[in-house]
Amino acid sequence: MRMIFAASLASIALAGCSTLEGLPSDRVGQAQLNRANGVPVGTAQLVSDGQNLSLAVAATGLEPGEHGFHLHTTGRCEAPDFTSAGGHLNPTGNEHGSLNPEGKHVGDMPNLVIGASRSGSIEVDLGPDTPTYREYLFDADGTAVMIHAGPDDYRSDPAGDAGSRVACGVLRAS
Repeated sequence: MRMIFAASLASIALAGCSTLEGLPSDRVGQAQLNRANGVPVGTAQLVSDGQNLSLAVAATGLEPGEHGFHLHTTGRCEAPDFTSAGGHLNPTGNEHGSLNPEGKHVGDMPNLVIGASRSGSIEVDLGPDTPTYREYLFDADGTAVMIHAGPDDYRSDPAGDAGSRVACGVLRAS
């Protein structure tokens, strides 16, 4: 009986391992997202599956609705308005927005949707996990992860008309 039980447990454990294929296996970077007053509102995790980079963000305590969410060119989040983070990360010189025929910036991402519970999460495919792409993210002055007050319209250059900056975090290599 013990042998059957042990064999059953082993087969369940092996079956569980096979479902882990394709999941990100390497955390490349992370950021804690804070309001200008220092109150934390979330985290960002940059992960790689060996082929592509993804950014996963979880946030809470924000107003319900859609919020522009971007990577900004400088890894500084100085209060009161986070303008120290500069504009959107745009090393390729494109215009803004996935709906713009001349777009999009490397730092442009879909809107973060915050639900009635005042929390939300999103995972975004950033692009290939290459030395060039990592250099975009971890250059000498760093990169900031920014959440805006309003939705990004995916078109208006240079920033999507997403309103004020309400939360910011500096992306740090893991």
